[in-house]
Amino acid sequence: MSAPTIIVFYVENLTGSAEFYARLLGRTPVDQSPAFAMFALAEGVMLGLWSRASVRPDAGGGMELVRMAEDAAAVDATHADWQALGVHVLQPPQDMEFGRNFLAVDPDGNRLRVLAAPAGA
Repeated sequence: MSAPTIIVFYVENLTGSAEFYARLLGRTPVDQSPAFAMFALAEGVMLGLWSRASVRPDAGGGMELVRMAEDAAAVDATHADWQALGVHVLQPPQDMEFGRNFLAVDPDGNRLRVLAAPAGA
């Protein structure tokens, strides 16, 4: 399998989720319809939001999107920024075996982790 270019989250409220990601990413969707919104991320990767009611076939499932940070200070700074935006944080910044990270969720419960790998990794 080649590197993924589009990540899709199934969402209950497309308008609310699109507004959430517009605030979180600091940008508007590059494409939007009544059932779908698409955001451009880094290096050609796209984040799609698809209204769960229109997904066919619906196979269920959950998702975690991980954003790599430059270092531990960047993890902490992103956490502070997201808190200011009102993002629901499940796990505050902490050092774990795979690096400094925190875990948040979007309005549909999709997990959003910000992670800085440990030094030397």
